[in-house]
Amino acid sequence: MNAKTYVIITRYQRARTLDRRPYVTLACEREDSVKKYKKPIVDDEEEEIPKKRCGPYGMKKCGCPFKLKGEQMTTSENWQLFVHNGRHNHKIAVYSHGHAQSARLTEEQLQQAEQFRKSHVPPRNILRFFREQNVGCAVKIYNVFAKIKRNRMQGRNKVEEVLRLSAERGYIVFHRNREDSNVLSNIVIAHPTSIAMIRTWLSNCKN
Repeated sequence: MNAKTYVIITRYQRARTLDRRPYVTLACEREDSVKKYKKPIVDDEEEEIPKKRCGPYGMKKCGCPFKLKGEQMTTSENWQLFVHNGRHNHKIAVYSHGHAQSARLTEEQLQQAEQFRKSHVPPRNILRFFREQNVGCAVKIYNVFAKIKRNRMQGRNKVEEVLRLSAERGYIVFHRNREDSNVLSNIVIAHPTSIAMIRTWLSNCKN
């Protein structure tokens, strides 16, 4: 994608509550400035030496003041827009090839990546497929897999996800927690076929 554009991001947002109206604040991706280190370095002679960053090469943060705020009105469901600052203090981007915002996959592409993952398609082939669709796609395919996994877990931790998948696929699950806490101490996951084979083997041994 070779287009002149400014990249606008969602800086703050709030959903509707009982006593508060929803709002969203938009800002330029280059609004922040380069942060300085707070903790100094202490060498062997116990002298504090301030830590220095590398040069400004590649830094895209320049403290751009551009800021918009949208807030829902109290009298209706309509929204009103407030322009806190409509100016940018930097030049417009000309080439966004490989840009972090333009390299993101859409929801449809994420579903395609999940289907490829389930079909055991090699990651290099999946990445080649998306690069053929989007020239500016520089996404890391393993980060896409991690995002798909997070969306599928829906806030559950790894142990809860293992228990859910085991029960969903028909495995027999037994787990036990510690008496003084809710910490998992033992867990056994077995397939019904394996249990039937063990029972058959035990009965043959007795005979």
